[in-house]
This record gives sequence, structure tokens and C-alpha cells, in this order.
Amino acid sequence: MAPRRPVLIGAGVAVLAAVALALPNAAATPPAGPGPLQAPTPGRLAARLTTALGADAAGSYYDARARRLVVNVLDRDAAARVRAQGAEPRLVRHSLARLDAARASLKAKAAVPGTAWAMDPKTNQVVVIADRTVTGARLATLDKAVRGLGDRVRVRRSAGAIRPLIAGGDAIWGDAGRCSLGFNVVKAGRPYFLTAGHCTGEIERWSETENGAEIGTSQDSSFPGNDYGLVEYTADIAHPSEVDLYEGGTQPITGAGEAAVGQRVWRSGSSSHVHDGQVTALNATVNYPEGSVEGLIQTNLCAEPGDSGGPLFSGSTALGLTSGGSGDCTLGGETFFQPVTEVLTAYGARLG
Repeated sequence: MAPRRPVLIGAGVAVLAAVALALPNAAATPPAGPGPLQAPTPGRLAARLTTALGADAAGSYYDARARRLVVNVLDRDAAARVRAQGAEPRLVRHSLARLDAARASLKAKAAVPGTAWAMDPKTNQVVVIADRTVTGARLATLDKAVRGLGDRVRVRRSAGAIRPLIAGGDAIWGDAGRCSLGFNVVKAGRPYFLTAGHCTGEIERWSETENGAEIGTSQDSSFPGNDYGLVEYTADIAHPSEVDLYEGGTQPITGAGEAAVGQRVWRSGSSSHVHDGQVTALNATVNYPEGSVEGLIQTNLCAEPGDSGGPLFSGSTALGLTSGGSGDCTLGGETFFQPVTEVLTAYGARLG
């Protein structure tokens, strides 16, 4: 483990306590310096094209090999508009509206704990994940809801359990456990940090060591529904806008952006340190035992208990906060992240 630092690095060096989660799959090699990649550009272009296409929108993803944004369209006229904007069009069957209608049906009829769903633009379907706890009556409810949605929906089983977890370890602590620090921010001229809402909802006071001196107090928690929380620093300590890469130094964080499907991303946390992977879906819904959380970034990254609240980033761009998932960094699984742009807007805060 890297030596302890005398400052609190805003994303992963230390981490906050309480409910971390069981999570997924990804390469365990820390980036030697996660460069800018194509982080902010695909997300911004995808959002712009989705708005411009309106009813013709059908999702998009970033093709890392071709280094191009692929945009699903329903007809050749829409394809020409996409091509004119420098993206690659792809004809598909289902519009976002039809897939969103399928998601709405699932929400109304199958929001059982242990399930999650998101639109997969590569298959033009809503993919439902059902973990090992979805059996008996829960499975029957899911099967009934899926029936009739046709090829708009596909169900995939997961061997793990989708949930946030309480854990202990070498990080920043509260009286109920630990999580991970997400990003340092400034609000109304005062220093704060962001982490998962299921962490701040359980813990009020935070310290740098177990039973140590207080460094901050929880000011807000949004969970379920969302999964983000705000902690105000109460101790006079440095709080740079950086992510701890552990054995790989630190990564400065200079701005926040939107994730894109197919984008390569990194995550840092107090339990499993740094891992990289890809964004697999956006606007995901996760049905935890505590309630549903919507609008999450889905990835094939791994994470473990104690990593909750830690940062998702690409180069110097902040993308999200670790929420939950299934599996671990040995078995793999899925991990879900709260988009950080939504959090900054909600709190009227800026990175810093």
C-alpha cells in the first residue's frame, strides 16, 4: 500500500465510511497516467446529437478502436445528419422512446431488489441484470414484466448480489464504517467533498483514521433515488483537486464531464485502489434493497466494500461517484456510478 499522505486527495486516497458496495470486473493494473483519452468530447457530441435528432434518436456509443462516436438512427435522413456532425450513423430498429417505454414498464412492474436495467446502444435493447437473489416470487414478477416487451428487453443473470455494503479498512472513517472520498469541491467559498449518499446518510462525522480526530461533517444525503452526499471540512487540512493513483502518483482533476458508452474510464477507492474499464450504459436504474436509484453510469469496472463514494474519472475529467454493484475485483461484475455533473448542479458547487 502506498504511504499515507499528509493531505486529503479528492478521490480515492482516503475514503469515507459507511456503506461501500460489492462490485465488478476490471483490469487491476493502475494507469501509468490516465491521459485525456477522448473523455469529454464523445459525451458532449452524443448529448448534442440526441437533442438534435429528437424522436429519431436511438442511443450512441464510443468505438474506441475506430476512435469515433457511433450514433444509432432510424432512417437514412437521420444518418446523413449524424454523418455531417462527424459521427458514424448506424441503422437500428428501436427508438429511444420505444426503449424508454420498456424501461417505464419495468419500473412499474418489476422494480424488485436485486435487479438493474439500462439501455444498451450496441444491441439496441434494454438489458436487465438479475442477481442471485432474484428467485421465486421475485423471478416470477420479473418474467411477467418482461413478457410482452419482445426484443426490446433482454435478461442477463449475475452471480453476485447488487447492493451497497458496510466495510472496514485503512481509509477515512465514521462510526459505522468507511467509504471513499470522491472529489473535493468548493461551495459558497467553503471546502467540502463529495461521496456516496448511502455513506453520508449513515455517518455524520468523519475522521482520517478509525476513531481519529474529526475532519468533516455530513451536510446532506440523497439516497435512494440518487446516490450522492456532501461533507464539509471542519479541520484545517489541504484538499487538492486530485485523485490518488496509489502506486501511480496522483491525477489532477480540472473539470467535470459527461460519460459516453464505450469510453475508457478509471476508478479509485480505498479498498481496491485503481482499476480501469469501460462505460457500458448510461441512465441505468438499480434496485437496491434500500430502494431504487436512477440515472446511473454503468461500467464493467470492479470495486469492493469500502470503495463506495470514490471517483470515476477519465484523464483530468471527473465523471462520477461510486454507488454500488455486484461481484468484486476477482470475480468481476458490474459497477454503477452517480454522474458528478448532476451533483455539482444540485449543490451549486465547483471542483476545487
